[in-house]
Amino acid sequence: MAIQLPSQRGRGRRTPMAEINVTPLVDVMLVLLIIFMVTAPLLVAGVKVQLPQSAAAALDQDQKPLDITLDHTGGIFIDKQPVAESALAETLAQAHTSAGDPPRQVYLRADKTLDYGRVMLVMGALSHAGFTKIAMVTVNNEPH
Repeated sequence: MAIQLPSQRGRGRRTPMAEINVTPLVDVMLVLLIIFMVTAPLLVAGVKVQLPQSAAAALDQDQKPLDITLDHTGGIFIDKQPVAESALAETLAQAHTSAGDPPRQVYLRADKTLDYGRVMLVMGALSHAGFTKIAMVTVNNEPH
């Protein structure tokens, strides 16, 4: 009875390859990088206003502030949602926190070409709704 032993030449061709092919991984990562590079600028969407300049520093905060924007036409936006002037007081009353929570910070952005009376109308409505921490948002004009 004869036994056939595998030869050394045949064994080298049939062993599995112990290397990882990284080319598909690099391809996928490059595609994801391009997708993020294209979509990142689109994520910063909001109401376009020209803010006045100031040398004041940014404020520290613990909870999410209420963002109120007045555009160049005088339109009022609360957290990027348009609000009619007649519904402003009711909307601000709903946005006010309960008695146990600390008062919310309000960021007021107003286009620099707006009438001062229009800005004061919104600030009066904020004060009437019980908001006491109102910050006027400006653009820093210090050289970087």
